[in-house]
Order: sequence, then C-alpha cells, then structure tokens
Amino acid sequence: MKIISLKSESHIDETSTNTSVEIKSPIPGAAAPHANGVYSGRAAEPTSGSDKRPAPKTEDASSRQSPAPALHLPPREEQGWKRTFSSLRNRDFLFFWLGMIVLMGGMQMQMLARGYLVYDITGSASLLGIVSAGSAFPMLTLALFGGAIADRVERKKLIQIGQIIVGALALLVGILIAIGRIEWYHLLTVSVLQGAVWAFMMPARQAFIPNIVGPEKITNAMALNSAGMSAMTLAAPAIAGGLYALAGPENVYFVIAAMCLASIALTVPIKTSERSETARKRPLLNEIGEGLTYIRGNSLVLVLLIVGLATTLMYAPFMSLLPVFVVDVYGRGPDSMGLLVAIMGAGALAGSLAVAAMGAWRRGILLMVGAFFTGGALTLVAAIPYYAAAAVIMLLMGLGDAGRRTVNMGLIMEASDDRYRGRVMSVFMMNYGLMPLGVLPAGLAADIIGERAVMAVLGVALIVVVACVFATQKRLWDLD
Repeated sequence: MKIISLKSESHIDETSTNTSVEIKSPIPGAAAPHANGVYSGRAAEPTSGSDKRPAPKTEDASSRQSPAPALHLPPREEQGWKRTFSSLRNRDFLFFWLGMIVLMGGMQMQMLARGYLVYDITGSASLLGIVSAGSAFPMLTLALFGGAIADRVERKKLIQIGQIIVGALALLVGILIAIGRIEWYHLLTVSVLQGAVWAFMMPARQAFIPNIVGPEKITNAMALNSAGMSAMTLAAPAIAGGLYALAGPENVYFVIAAMCLASIALTVPIKTSERSETARKRPLLNEIGEGLTYIRGNSLVLVLLIVGLATTLMYAPFMSLLPVFVVDVYGRGPDSMGLLVAIMGAGALAGSLAVAAMGAWRRGILLMVGAFFTGGALTLVAAIPYYAAAAVIMLLMGLGDAGRRTVNMGLIMEASDDRYRGRVMSVFMMNYGLMPLGVLPAGLAADIIGERAVMAVLGVALIVVVACVFATQKRLWDLD
C-alpha cells in the first residue's frame, strides 16, 4: 500500500483549498480520495524503487471532456435532537405516520363517545365495562392468526382493509344513532368486531415499519409513533367531548368515519416494497407454531416479550383504579382526574420524543430504567395520598411508561427476522388482550385490602421483576 501526496483541485470542489494532504490509497492504482471526502476518479500514480519520478501522464480528449463521476462518502449521522424527527424525512413513513395519527385520533374519540353513549342508554356501570372490554377477547384469541396472516400477504393491503372495516363500523353506528335505533348490544357487537380487526391490522402495521424505514431507524420511527399516539391521547378526547355536547354522538361517529377514510387516503401513496410470503401454502396453524418456535429459540426476543407482558399486567390496573384514587383518596372530582390523565399524556409525549432523539444508545439500560420508573411511580402513588404529589408522579409515570414501551417494541422488531416479524408482534399485541387479567383481580383486591395497598404490591412486584431480569440478562446492559 502506497502513501501518495495529492492536491485538491478546484474543478472538483470549488470550495476546496490547495492544501496538500497525505491519504492512503487502499488499493494500488485505485482512485485516491481528496481531503474533503470526495473520490476524484483518477488512479494513483505508481512509483518504483529505482526511479522516484512519477510516470508520465497521458490524456486524450475524451478523458479531459468526460471525467469519472465523483463518489461521495456517506454523510455523518445526525446527533441529539437533530435526529428526533429524522424518520419523517422518509416520504413513505411520513404518509404512514400521518395516517396513524388520524386513525388513532379517531379511536381515541370513539372511546370517549362510546363510554358516554353506553351510560346514557343503560345507566349501568357494569354494561359500560362489558362494552369497553368487548375488544379484548378477540385481540387475545385472534392476534396469533393476525400475525401469521401479516407474514403471508402484503402488509399494506392488510392495513388498508382493516382501516376500511373500522371506518364502515363507525359509519354504521352513526347511522343507527341518527335514526334512533341504537342499543347497547349494537355497541358491544361493534366493539368485538373492531377488536378482531385490530388483531389482524396491528401486527401488520408494526411489522411494516421496518420495511419502510430500514433497521437503522426502527427505534426512531417507533418513538415518533408513540409520540403521535400520546398527542392524540391528549387532544382527541377533548375534541370528542366538545363535539358530543354540541352536535350529538352521531356526528362524533361520522367524524370518526371520515378520519378512517382520511387514513386510507394517506396510506395509498406509500410505495415501499416488501417481501411477499404469498407463495407459502402451509396451513395457518403450522405457521403460527413456527412463529412460537422461533420466539422460543430467540432468547432475546423472548426476554423482551416477557418484560413487556409483566409491565403491562402490573401497570394496567392503575388506570382502571385511577377514578377510585381521585374520589376516595384525593377527594376530588372528574375534572381533577382529567388533569392527571393529561399530565401523564404529556409525560408520555416527552418520553417518546426523548427516545427518538437518543436513537440507538444504551437502549437495554433505557428499557430497564423506564420499567423502574413505572414501578417506582406506582409505589409512590400508594405511599403519598396527596393530589399535588400525584400530579408530579403522573409525569414520571408517563415518561417511564412511554420510554419503556417504545424501546421494548423497537428492540423486539430489530431482533426479529422479517419472515417472523408479524407473528412476533402479534404476541406483543396480545398484551392488550391480557390487560383484563390484571385489572380484574386488582379490582377485587382493592375492595378487600384497599386501593393503596394494591398499588404498593403491584409497584414493588414490578420493581422486583425488572431487577431480576436486569440481574440475569447481562446482554441488556450492553444493548444499543
């Protein structure tokens, strides 16, 4: 390997200076780069041991008129907050993200409108709970099938079909309300059907993100997804409440249907190609079994799924018991509960944006820190029975929960092979179907030992579980 002296030339880079630098050419006779990082396309000049003079240069007219094209080195990776929104520079992900924002905004509006409507019709808190939990059962039972389908067909089409069905169901509810024929069991049926649609659509949505942004941007893209959903959690319920009061529930549902239509339109321009598994004709149950075998054989994915499941089961009861804390512990009303939820959403938004800015940096440690934050916040809520303290704790809880979920999902997708990614994410999405398994016993225990004692047990249990994982899974310490 020869060391040669080159001078940068103005006809290649007009901003360069005539500063002599020494650059090693990796291959004798290959093009040597200038100091500014641009390859000149000119071969290095050989020297011999006996004659130090450079070999004579010969140029014909064609070589002078048609210089070799310059090859630019890749730009330096963005650092810090400059890369917070870097995934949105990808045109396809921008459309995908906007479609997600619109769709999730509609779903947040539906949750509020449906709750008010069911209670207006029935006056029963029990029926309200049944309708609200209607989507959990199909998400739990059909998620594995949805993941297998997401690995067999074109994910974009599966997402669009799901959006169409969700929008059509919202439109149907709006029409039933407008003609005065709506009943609570209609809303329960729609809740179950929408849960089934989400069981198929959500694994495809999550597995489609790496196809769009590539492996190096997965965490950033997932963080921006989480930030968008946190923003909708803050804004959409307030919009739905005002629209419900001013224009009635039927118009809320008509707006939701229009938002679903908009999300479909935003998905259409996405041009990202993806590997198709349509050639596979094995039975669906066999492919589900292959996915579960893959998860069991991939120890990192298995550990990350267990962490996600454990934190969900121990964190979910808090949201269901929050009204009990507001009324019985803090002695406040529904407006105070709304403020706590808004503060938690603000913390979640900040946590998601922080993860987006950090990128691939110590994500294993960030995952554990976020889980510790959540467990610690639950413990503090149980220990300090004051509303002002709860407002501060909600900020920490939102920050920790959003950071944990975002990092966990990003790491799972990066560690999974694309052939199995839909099935892996279907297992992750089963967390939402398993939430009632944590909420129901926590509610029963709260009637016996009190809500503060229940939160203390859950918070300490979560801290212990995370500590055990952190102590036994050394690979998480060095995971970027």
